[in-house]
Amino acid sequence: MKVSFAAQRPEGAFALAIPVRGEDMLADRLAGLDEAGRALAARAADAQRFDREAAAIAETFVSEGDSARRLLLVGLGGKRDDEALYEKVGGALSAKLLTSGETRLVVDLTGLDVDGEAAARIAFGAAARAWRYDVYRTKLNAKAKPTLDEVVIVGGGADADSAWARKAALLEGISLTRELVTEPANIVYPETFVERCQKRMAGLGIEFEILDEPAMRALGMNALLGVAIGSARPPRLLAMRWNGAADPQAKPVVLVGKGVTFDTGGISIKPAAGMESMKWDMGGAGAVAGTMLALASRKAKANVVGICGLVENMPDGKAQRPGDVVTSLSGQTIEVINTDAEGRLVLCDAMAWAQRQYKPEYMIDLATLTGAMIVSLGYEYGGLFSSDDDLAGKLADAGLKTGDKLWRMPMGDVYDKLMDSPIADMKNSGPREGGSITAATFLGRFVEEGVKWAHLDIAGMVWANKPGTLWDKGATGYGVALLDRLVADNFEG
Repeated sequence: MKVSFAAQRPEGAFALAIPVRGEDMLADRLAGLDEAGRALAARAADAQRFDREAAAIAETFVSEGDSARRLLLVGLGGKRDDEALYEKVGGALSAKLLTSGETRLVVDLTGLDVDGEAAARIAFGAAARAWRYDVYRTKLNAKAKPTLDEVVIVGGGADADSAWARKAALLEGISLTRELVTEPANIVYPETFVERCQKRMAGLGIEFEILDEPAMRALGMNALLGVAIGSARPPRLLAMRWNGAADPQAKPVVLVGKGVTFDTGGISIKPAAGMESMKWDMGGAGAVAGTMLALASRKAKANVVGICGLVENMPDGKAQRPGDVVTSLSGQTIEVINTDAEGRLVLCDAMAWAQRQYKPEYMIDLATLTGAMIVSLGYEYGGLFSSDDDLAGKLADAGLKTGDKLWRMPMGDVYDKLMDSPIADMKNSGPREGGSITAATFLGRFVEEGVKWAHLDIAGMVWANKPGTLWDKGATGYGVALLDRLVADNFEG
């Protein structure tokens, strides 16, 4: 979607949106219309019970010369400290007009005394909500085709363009994450995930390191490889390094993503119903990739490494069995109780390699790890587990500011003991109760002394079965805005 900023309304055809606060005099906000237009807009707003709450819309058409102009009044509510207010407004307008036949939207902020950041947020909300992936549609009803392809924000101030540059970089990252999560598993699998990241990040200054199966076997990454062994698709470990800090030798923040590009459950096979959704079991890796693109695109002044453990979990004559014991890269042994508890096996080796390779002070992993997380928190929050209160607080704050919300969950020795195995150092699956917590404690056993670590279980967040503020049904791009904000607020010099 094309985005631009202007000091006054352009000429020609467009839909006009006028934001209105709870305390505004409607006549003042409609001053640009003639008397008849103002009266019609006011009557239409009353008829639609337009209460001016955030992102509420009242729509009408007003005469303008020899034609009619679509006019949308959009509410800003009564609170000015809502961090995501302007994104909500842009998203609501985009959702309303995306397939309406309108091609250009003009949002007039004149008289609202808002800065360029607010203008950029409206544009970001509109562009993010307009994202679609129609690559595989060969037949689409004309009325279902998107028409809106341009947004012009009027009256946003001189700093709107610079604010938009940062938002545009974030949008690029979210778009990549959504694309990777949306693609079917016959198109995006470990090798092509790597190729797509390399292509999208080419020329941005990101350094890539890719480990193939022989390299991982030589290192002893048997936990990760045990998951991949049943698939014809060979695994990959992808590392993306962005060095943007003033000191290139400063320890990087390390992000680790679970990248199971399709998860059948392996020998512990999942039920057939709904298994097609397991193409997005690489949502953690997708979020890491999108974050790296966003950071590099805006030239973030921080050192960050993104690592994706990429495998496909399939049943086969060679596949790992329940009861098998594997030796992880860390040297710890794992009894595999359930081959469908595979994400933690991928992550534990990726985390061990990350710590060995980069010696980080901070490490955050993201994974669509457990269905138990959805039972606990539904589809409203990602689960946050951490060994460090300060890091947990920073993540929770970034989540509130971006809308990628997190809820901290407990950990502790009582849960950790549930993962002890009678024949190995640990088992990969504990009792049904507290399943998300025991999964987190399993990962905690692979965190080295002194590393500040957080685990984000985002099983309920990467895919939506209903539209949201910034997305339609499907991939949400969850995690990119969260991590970008975390870095911006806490790790950029």
